[in-house]
Amino acid sequence: MSTIFTARDDDFHFAEMGDRWWMTETSWFAFCNREEKLGGWLYTMARPNIGTVAGGAWIWDADAHLPWEALYNANYTALRLPRDQDLSDIRLPTGVSIKAVEPTMGYELAVDDGEVCQVRLRFQGIMAPRPLRKGGSPFGGAAHFDQFGRVTGEVRLGDRTVAIDCLGMRDRSWGPRPEHRPKKSAYVTGIASERDAFLAVTKWNGDVEEIAYGFMIRDGETADLVSGRRQVERDPVEGWVTRITIEGRDERGRTLEAVGTRLSGIIINRHSFIDSNGLMAWTINGHDGDGEDQDMWPVHDWAAFRRTARAASGARKAA
Repeated sequence: MSTIFTARDDDFHFAEMGDRWWMTETSWFAFCNREEKLGGWLYTMARPNIGTVAGGAWIWDADAHLPWEALYNANYTALRLPRDQDLSDIRLPTGVSIKAVEPTMGYELAVDDGEVCQVRLRFQGIMAPRPLRKGGSPFGGAAHFDQFGRVTGEVRLGDRTVAIDCLGMRDRSWGPRPEHRPKKSAYVTGIASERDAFLAVTKWNGDVEEIAYGFMIRDGETADLVSGRRQVERDPVEGWVTRITIEGRDERGRTLEAVGTRLSGIIINRHSFIDSNGLMAWTINGHDGDGEDQDMWPVHDWAAFRRTARAASGARKAA
């Protein structure tokens, strides 16, 4: 597992992929406009051993949470992966373009989909890409790096233009990633400034949702989270997360206290699991910020959860 992200890692890692078909390379950027309750992703998932690229872009607001009703949804399954370009400067058949203009730190991003959607963004890291340092996360043996940064630019949807000037997250990974995700987990991000932010990746342990991996930036100093938990409140009709409390402690003994409230969201079916992603307004150790909560469930668990909730609601109404 890599522990240092270098300029070489802006490119594909074809030579390190072995011969398993599910070896995977991903690139993800998130952005938002809090006033518009607008969130967005640019997500690329390449499988070089079978020559495919999946993903694309999602943009949503508070008016709809289903991907086919969102502001923009381009989620491709298996397009041909270009072999004449590298990931540091590439125009993908999904419509997404990525160019590393400052290795490991600065990226020009775009989406080109004619009159339907045009995106022009600049991601500028405010920290070095940070490696996944602890076992027990849902990313398994893949090399995985997370990085907070400032995202600026604009999104054009038809004749509507939305300015983007936010603090957001990106991640990069390469290694084994099968189609299935067998367990519930969450990937939670919050950032108030360069000096105050957190990432918490959680797993279920009985009825308690523990922090398996993460880090906190507090007063400008970064350290790994070593313990903590995520507690949520859910919409009684739709089931999505409406409010989150994160409590944690880092390796220096400092505490993390964060409370998030949902602004909007989108539910994405990713392979065999559901990603109910919420754009969150956070209070992080007393500082206001933005971020996301990726509430991830195996599809069959989500279906059973929702059926049980509907049955209970029906019983209450009948009574």
